[in-house]
Amino acid sequence: MATQKPMNDEPCPVARSLNLIGDRWSLLIVRDAFDGMRRFGDFQRSLGVARNILSDRLRKLVDAGILAMQDASDGTAYQEYVLTPQGESLFPVMVALRQWGEDHLFEHGERYSVLIDKRTGVPVPRMIPYASDGSVLPAAATEVQKVI
Repeated sequence: MATQKPMNDEPCPVARSLNLIGDRWSLLIVRDAFDGMRRFGDFQRSLGVARNILSDRLRKLVDAGILAMQDASDGTAYQEYVLTPQGESLFPVMVALRQWGEDHLFEHGERYSVLIDKRTGVPVPRMIPYASDGSVLPAAATEVQKVI
């Protein structure tokens, strides 16, 4: 059986990121945290995931500094999971995944949830990478400089 290279030794940022948050449950937990969920039971009801899997993913996200545990905001004995600044910095990733899904995974006319700007009530604009001169930056105009 072939042994896999440990991902924490991988020089590719995409591979390291996927090692941490690339499974379905971790990304959906982060999505729900952005939607305001904080308690274990709320995550479980939303996702329909087994308790042991949810516990494992929450622990990994806490250990990685993406979520933090804190006392419940309502004064009860519960603990809540909240996004850390590192977790909040995943917002553009979540928006990009959402927009890709909107573009490629729904039939014409099929309804789906929409991310809106609370201040204006308008859908969030498309995320597009820009070059340093302000022009749109297509993938063909980029390259990865590999570590040697």
